[in-house]
Amino acid sequence: MTATLTRRAVLAAALAAPSLALAQAFPSRPLRLVVPFAAGGSADASARMLAEPLGAVLGQPVVVENRPGGGATIGAQAVARAAPDGHTLLYGTPGPQIVNPYLMRSVPYDPVADFAPVSGIKRAPNLLAVHPGVPARSLAELIDLAKARPGTLTFASSGIGSSSHLAGEMLKFLAKIDITHVPYRGTSAALTDLLGGTVTMALDTLSILLPPSRSGNLRALGVTTPQRSALANDLPALAETLPGFDAAPFNYIATTGGTPAPIVARLSQAVQDILARPDYRARMEALGEEPTPSTPEQLAATIRAESARWKQVIEAAGIRAE
Repeated sequence: MTATLTRRAVLAAALAAPSLALAQAFPSRPLRLVVPFAAGGSADASARMLAEPLGAVLGQPVVVENRPGGGATIGAQAVARAAPDGHTLLYGTPGPQIVNPYLMRSVPYDPVADFAPVSGIKRAPNLLAVHPGVPARSLAELIDLAKARPGTLTFASSGIGSSSHLAGEMLKFLAKIDITHVPYRGTSAALTDLLGGTVTMALDTLSILLPPSRSGNLRALGVTTPQRSALANDLPALAETLPGFDAAPFNYIATTGGTPAPIVARLSQAVQDILARPDYRARMEALGEEPTPSTPEQLAATIRAESARWKQVIEAAGIRAE
């Protein structure tokens, strides 16, 4: 028995040696962190905040590369077609792998096989806020109002297929109400009309809608995370009224499909270690974001679950990206 165990131990060590050497040799050059959006947005800011400490941990610079266009498919395609060696990373949002395959007639990559999940980064809770003139002080009252006035209440979004649009469609789907979508070209224009009472409500980023709600210019009814958010613990989760409601878009890091597991594991651990730092978490929370570190396996499961949930909502609403 002892001899058998010894032989197994030697064999296991021999098999592990190449994997260990591969991870230790990585990275051998600077890394690219592809952001599939233009510079200046939330994803770009978060990617740049991560790039410097990630480079310090890995011992090679991490260069942020903006590749906007195609509803985030152009940047995602660049990562999908890169060498599977871990040196090209995708700053992932719900678009490339989760909602675009259902919003678009086709995407120029396999949303599963062409990417290797690395780690979650953050969730940015959305907030449901209504104009103060709306006679509803809770989600239950808003649902009752919508059922009494089908098609007359409106919700603003930052564009067709955006997280604010999909959150509104989830509200319609789960509450079985008829409210009218009003798309805008960006959050700023949507917020202006919401504050002016041109539209009834919006489900958008907590950091954007919470300040005018605290000042009385809007009325906050709840957050879109499954549980209450530590960033606004006095507000209920919409799921308390509508079980299963979860419309807080999450961001993550992925690399090219086929990248060796030891390299993916090293990348994941580096990201998780950074997100565990108290100073880094404080910076995220100041932006209204919740850090969501995860293993590659956990991230893969999250992507599958998110994809299944949004497929149901998108198909029920008949949404197609322009």
